[in-house]
Amino acid sequence: MQAPRDLQIVGDFVAVTWSDGSEQLFKAEHLRERSPSAENMGEVDILGQRWGGDGPRRFPGVTVTGLTKIGNYAVTFEFSDGHRTGIYSWDYLASLAEGI
Repeated sequence: MQAPRDLQIVGDFVAVTWSDGSEQLFKAEHLRERSPSAENMGEVDILGQRWGGDGPRRFPGVTVTGLTKIGNYAVTFEFSDGHRTGIYSWDYLASLAEGI
């Protein structure tokens, strides 16, 4: 998947304009709940066992305070609760839109 044309923080949302011109709005709380970080989702060892992470949970009132693109493949978000370790690939970000 190609990098978005534009990413912006708009209030409690992150607005994404994809390279094909389509647009999506992501609620900050939803992005935080689905953070792909090891802290949130755990890590899988070579045997397929998941260690750590308590999975998605609610983060009412959390906002996105910053974002940083990582090359042409992903973005990280900084959240108002201090979380900033999830790396959201463009494919993963697009898949989150299906759950909105």
